Amino acid sequence: MKKVIKLFIPLFVLGIFLNPLVFVYGQDEEVVNEEVREINSQIQAKKKSLEDIQKQQEAYSQAIKQKQKEQASLSNQLSILSNRLAKAELDITAAETEIDRTNLEIEKVNREIANKEKEINQERDNLGNVLNLIYKQNQVTTLEIILLNNSLADFISQLKYLEDVNEGIGESLGTLKRYKGDLEKSKLVLEDKNKELGNLKKDLAGKKDVLDSERGNKTFILAQTKNSEREYQRLLARAKAEQEAAAADIVSLEKTVRAKISKISGKELEFNDNGLIWPVARNTITSYFHDPDYPFRYIFEHPAIDIRAGQGATIKAAASGYVARAKDAGKGYSYIMVIHGDGLSTVYGHVSGIYVAEDEYVVQGQAIGRSGGMPGTPGAGPLTTGPHLHFEVRLNGIPVNPLEYLP
Repeated sequence: MKKVIKLFIPLFVLGIFLNPLVFVYGQDEEVVNEEVREINSQIQAKKKSLEDIQKQQEAYSQAIKQKQKEQASLSNQLSILSNRLAKAELDITAAETEIDRTNLEIEKVNREIANKEKEINQERDNLGNVLNLIYKQNQVTTLEIILLNNSLADFISQLKYLEDVNEGIGESLGTLKRYKGDLEKSKLVLEDKNKELGNLKKDLAGKKDVLDSERGNKTFILAQTKNSEREYQRLLARAKAEQEAAAADIVSLEKTVRAKISKISGKELEFNDNGLIWPVARNTITSYFHDPDYPFRYIFEHPAIDIRAGQGATIKAAASGYVARAKDAGKGYSYIMVIHGDGLSTVYGHVSGIYVAEDEYVVQGQAIGRSGGMPGTPGAGPLTTGPHLHFEVRLNGIPVNPLEYLP
């Protein structure tokens, strides 16, 4: 009889090991769930803050658009710059809030991962104990089991119990696989969140640059005009004249240089098979093609994209071609124009340094100059929006959206 009791003890213990994790981790899970709920609450608070910031940003954007519709004046321009400055500060606050929200989501996922790993380890231990007990149970022969039981009914009950145990093992294995699947999904989510965080931090750095530029713009305008409406109107007129002269020059050169190249080579220029490349490191675009928010739109349409680039950054030829113009205008508007095949040409504006000469052939990726745009510096012109590259793409002399040609 003692042997029978000994035989059933492992089975009784086995049943305990197959029980859910409530006994061991029920309390821990409740703590984790409470922590996750708290994190979720903080995430929702951050989302609400972002919604409030976006409403304020929209208000500033509307104010800027309204002022841009009014007659160009120093007071209007200063109002636009003030609104852009306030909006830039909000952009930074929004980016910082977004980073905080993402950090909270990362913390939440990390806690979920830790909890799943704990559950997996416990389930693995349970299975190990189960398999160990079954192994010991199987050391007893069928004849021994029959002899150790008082009746055939006891023997049948024990066999049924063993069947239930095997079914429990299958369920436990299924649970383990599900936990592992959940863990793998959580780790993928974590990877995405970490990438998102990296992009947000980079975006924040860009927004801080924008803020510095906006401050510089306002300081420069005040310094140049000395709060004089008359002086401001003189600057506007000069900027408009420079842009009109550059546009007329570019259109004229487009035809004459192509005709000249055709006579020299006897054929049209071939275009790069891989298309255009970014002339400066791919970065934030501060103004888009025909951007309705362009700060000087009341003077002229913006026929380009403005790519943020540090003052003095290297400019590369977006495609191979001939230099049609390399204009150094001192502290006026300096630019480089390159003629390519397939009717395309590119213009690089606000350059602070020029490395090439007119009629020179350049290859794609070759350094052709340095970026500029810092108010009051060589090549910037009378009115600029801070360090950047003004980049135009023209098809048969007509400006087209560069983003449709860039990779």
